[in-house]
Amino acid sequence: MTQSKTNVERPWLEHVVPGNPKEIEIPIISLPQLLDESVATYSNHTAITFYGKTFSYQELSDNIKKAAKGLSKSGVGKGDRVAIMLPNCPQYPVSFYSILACGGIVVQVNPMYQASELIHILNDSGAKAIIVMDQLLPLIEGIREHTPIQKVYPVSVESAYLPDELLIEDEGELQTVEINPVEDVAVLQYTGGTTGTPKGAMLTHFNIVANTLQSEATSTVKVKKGEERVLTISPLFHVYGMTSAMSVTFYLGGNLILVPKFDVEQVIDIIEKTKPTSFPGVPTMYIALVNYYNVRKFDLSCFNICSSGSAPLPIEIINQFNEISGTSVAEGYGLSEASPVTHRNPVDGLQKKGSIGIPIPNTDARIVDIATGEQSLAVGEVGELVIKGPQVMKGYWNRPEETNIAIRNGWLYTGDLAKMDEDGFFFIVGRKKEMIIASGYNVYPIEVENILYKHPAVLEVAVIGIPHEYRGETIKAIVVLKEGQDVTSDQLIDFCRTQLSAYKVPREIQFVKELPKTAVGKILKRNLITQFNAQSDQV
Repeated sequence: MTQSKTNVERPWLEHVVPGNPKEIEIPIISLPQLLDESVATYSNHTAITFYGKTFSYQELSDNIKKAAKGLSKSGVGKGDRVAIMLPNCPQYPVSFYSILACGGIVVQVNPMYQASELIHILNDSGAKAIIVMDQLLPLIEGIREHTPIQKVYPVSVESAYLPDELLIEDEGELQTVEINPVEDVAVLQYTGGTTGTPKGAMLTHFNIVANTLQSEATSTVKVKKGEERVLTISPLFHVYGMTSAMSVTFYLGGNLILVPKFDVEQVIDIIEKTKPTSFPGVPTMYIALVNYYNVRKFDLSCFNICSSGSAPLPIEIINQFNEISGTSVAEGYGLSEASPVTHRNPVDGLQKKGSIGIPIPNTDARIVDIATGEQSLAVGEVGELVIKGPQVMKGYWNRPEETNIAIRNGWLYTGDLAKMDEDGFFFIVGRKKEMIIASGYNVYPIEVENILYKHPAVLEVAVIGIPHEYRGETIKAIVVLKEGQDVTSDQLIDFCRTQLSAYKVPREIQFVKELPKTAVGKILKRNLITQFNAQSDQV
């Protein structure tokens, strides 16, 4: 099955790397079936590495079947929602695929969620069971009566057992469950979107299978099936880690090197021991690696493919990492509603720093006017990015009105402001909700942030708009300095004045020790704006 043609100009096709397909055939199969194909081909290959322990594809498959039998015996069946609340560990993929093998739906849950967040997601999804890290049992038991949870499966991450023995309850044959890959939801991926209220993006088996094959197609010329070793620090409970790390790795018959949290010294040690070939990272990881390199030199020459997603990667960081590693970070773009990948810079040939790249195979994209969302804009004009492809979600769980707003005539409206150049490369300039209008001028935070990242004292920065009586909004930069660095607000403002138009220069600089972030390292600007408004109300 291939994506149908639409009336969209596709200048990006000229820049697909020779040897990579411009369009692919996507089989209509379930995620467990996709994994079974790899198990049959790579049964003795290492599927997972976790702190020195390794598990083959055959061991992975055997444990998935055991766990699925246990879940099935306890009443998990077709369409039932089962939550997973685990960090990156071998039990995660076992839990993930065992739920799907029962015909169930995986509800992705961040282990860092607090009680109120957890109650909302469990109630909204109607999850009847949860697989959870044993350390979090007190939290679960404390809120259980306020949720539909009937069964709790605790998992010890430190345990050598895969999965936890509590999941292995039955030795009989697992009953085959019929799955309609196009219609049946595999995952509820909760996303806050612009409203801040988490809602579940319904990703079907076909959505995720499609995005797995689409993602692989962007790197066909560089990957070696059965040989890739993928450094997986991005959390699997996040859509980026789920697809770009776990699903793609298993499809390739590669080795998923699982790391539960990002600690730069520990990560470097793991890199030196395991020699990963691929690294799907996020900006905060690249920033940390670049800055630590100035303290202790280390070797990153093992990397063949490095990609960055979840948030824009500062150009200065790209330049520094490329110099250190000898590779070229291919920045991309995606969102939960698209399983997630929609764009990526070519892994070879033409790359444009600061760009999210070109649409991946079987994906169309265009820029439309903000007012109506209907008129396609000319090259270089800023508007809303809309996307069409087989990876686009079925809709939001139990939210038909919001679904109809997000998906119109098959096009997914991303809420991101972007522009396309003459080569078909796309550039994100900000969120619709984050665009700053200062004295009538549109200011896109990323443009200001990229300048501030050039300053040698700046580690991290977030630019927001704050109310101003005369200008409407004015620009404020919240800055984290590198350790041992000292710079004043006036010095940073003067630095910006040399490289930005006057109306883009921050009027305020605030120094903080750290910025609020999501589990994958995306800076939570919404939290910063809320904090500022609260402070203003107190004045």
